[in-house]
Amino acid sequence: WSKPMNLPQPSPDALEQSGRLVSRLRTLIETEGGWISFATYMAEALYAPGLGYYSGGARKFGAGGDFITAPELTPLFGQALATQVAQIMDLSAPHLIEAGAGTGLLAADLLLELERRNALPESYGILEVSGELRERQFDTLASKAPHLASRVSWLDGLPEHFSGAVVANEVLDVMPVHLIAWRPEGIFERGVALDAAGGFVWADQLASGRVAEAAGALGLALPSEGEYVSELNLAGRAWIGEWAARLEQGAMLLVDYGYPRSEYYLASRSTGTLLCYFRHHAHGDPFLWPGLNDITAFVDFTAAAEAGFEAGLDVLGYTDQANLLFNCGILECLARRAPEESTDYIRAAKAVQRLTGPHEMGELFKVIALGKGITQPLISFRRGDRLHTL
Repeated sequence: WSKPMNLPQPSPDALEQSGRLVSRLRTLIETEGGWISFATYMAEALYAPGLGYYSGGARKFGAGGDFITAPELTPLFGQALATQVAQIMDLSAPHLIEAGAGTGLLAADLLLELERRNALPESYGILEVSGELRERQFDTLASKAPHLASRVSWLDGLPEHFSGAVVANEVLDVMPVHLIAWRPEGIFERGVALDAAGGFVWADQLASGRVAEAAGALGLALPSEGEYVSELNLAGRAWIGEWAARLEQGAMLLVDYGYPRSEYYLASRSTGTLLCYFRHHAHGDPFLWPGLNDITAFVDFTAAAEAGFEAGLDVLGYTDQANLLFNCGILECLARRAPEESTDYIRAAKAVQRLTGPHEMGELFKVIALGKGITQPLISFRRGDRLHTL
């Protein structure tokens, strides 16, 4: 395959690690009869033990990584989010779990702000599949909030039972997705095969089983010519279902980029939402340097709401990130930060603009709350609730 334009070159060590993952994937494809689903490919590329993007050693977040998340932009994101977390814990139990905690900055910001509000959780669990990220999270907490680090523990799996708040910022978008191609002759699943030289190539086969069922349930018309390609995040639905079975009282806050279903499967979005990131460069080739790129897909928030509802959770609210942060008091957090004319304030105000601006992260990112036993309206959705769009 050809390298997308203008990407920096990985180091020889990184390329060697990617080569080992390529060999593993080739073997997997051969043992599976010459074809694997893209969901299987993406799971390996991101999570293969010691080799995948999140389970290897590549630096992922921040200026030296591949992308920047909201907590990396400013502590104000976590400080505002603490308003909602504190309310959920107050209505359920003083426990907090963060899924996919990145560099640990959100954990540190949440803990420090909750301490300031006298609303500290008794326990802060982090669900993290990456050993390298666990180490970074430990180091971040040790430097930013050393006196609170003892409240934090790392979990190897979902708890059997849980009451409290669950936060997942940019987690659903990196769950493996199935690629679906609607063509005049039917619904196909796009998977991965090998060409004569052992390189990865796209290969379609008629969708079957639960993939065909889920794709058919979307009710999309087959095109009269050409094809319409998009994604199904069955792993995300299953994950929400697993949480529903364990959550006794409390709520999950899922923050990510995505759309309600009516916008996700627009006719104009005929090539899907799949994207790869390498050192702040976005590109569309998931076969390039497996294990060194992040691979993501936008989130269908209607599917997330359905998964929660079908598993017994209440859909407590849905809105964009701007409304989430304004409702949770990000402007008050900013005003507390520094004198208005100071460079620190100006820098922080620019970060808030990036988090909330309609042409930046404010509209692209959404938040959905799924819960059980929560009897009061959540602060995040006081203004601008968009549940009706799901």
